[in-house]
Amino acid sequence: MRAPLFAADFAARAATTLDPETAHRLTIRMLKTGIGPRACIREEGLAISVAGIDFPNPIGLAAGFDKDAEVPNAMLDLGFGFVEVGAVTPRPQFGNPRPRVFRLWKDDAVINRYGFNNDGLDAMARRLKRRRRKGVLGVNLGANKDSDDRVADYEAGVCRLAGLVDFYTVNISSPNTPGLRALQGKDALADLMKRVLAARDDAAAGTPVFLKIAPDLTDEDKADIADVAKELALDGLIVSNTTIARLETLRSARVKEAGGLSGRPLFAPSTELLREFYRAVGTETPLIGVGGVSSPRDAYEKILAGASLVQLYTAMVYEGPGLPARIVRALPALLKADGYDAVAEAVGAKHR
Repeated sequence: MRAPLFAADFAARAATTLDPETAHRLTIRMLKTGIGPRACIREEGLAISVAGIDFPNPIGLAAGFDKDAEVPNAMLDLGFGFVEVGAVTPRPQFGNPRPRVFRLWKDDAVINRYGFNNDGLDAMARRLKRRRRKGVLGVNLGANKDSDDRVADYEAGVCRLAGLVDFYTVNISSPNTPGLRALQGKDALADLMKRVLAARDDAAAGTPVFLKIAPDLTDEDKADIADVAKELALDGLIVSNTTIARLETLRSARVKEAGGLSGRPLFAPSTELLREFYRAVGTETPLIGVGGVSSPRDAYEKILAGASLVQLYTAMVYEGPGLPARIVRALPALLKADGYDAVAEAVGAKHR
């Protein structure tokens, strides 16, 4: 029998007394046993079609929580409209030495330098083949740290997981794999995405490919990414990954730890970046907004700024697993207050 949401919230808060990575592994193990919350949500006006996929609601789980596709169905049961597993690399990878994740309690934030730790493509493929298909599932693809051809790593991910996922995300924006973000340069990015799209067409024709970008971009970087997205007709941009910047407002003791910062402090800069990309690509390239979402209003602001879909993860550390259900249940009232009958009508409304 599934635990009620309030019990799961209590258990999640109890887990915060543990080392962050230990708490995360214990949460995954609990969910694998079937002990976890289930939210039954049927709100009107939240279904949306993006890149040919019909999403029951626009709120998704960002990559990083379920790195090895161990509990995608359990996460869908929390009320998410879609789940993204990974990042996964072709070969298993331990990642960086522990400790490698740090809670910033005073800032509702997290710094991580995991370094794409995962069980590898073969292990993920085996799990997904055994999985009972339900909901919308995507996979975040990465490259091995010691790879001689990182583009080939992304091609391998597309081929190995063909038919097992509903969309692919090409992740070149993690700050924890040295040199990875260099792939965001225009020539390198165009070559990467052409090869990935060709692999998709051969192995899983019609499966959308999204590109996840960093928040730490120059104006030239932004223009280059927007140009490539339009020229190659990418299915979507995920804006954005964790940041290596450290805002002056941060107050927590571990703020100087190396790694990517996520959580509430990322909301404002990532939403501004989302607005910039909406102005650059318009409705040609769908946008997925991620960064600092911790409330229904946050999610709605991402939509108004141009996001067709919204993802979250870090906020669940502080708000508990009931957060996605609370957001989904509150969105219809926010839409109605602004005169919208469907979430698609509100996408990019602040630009009009």
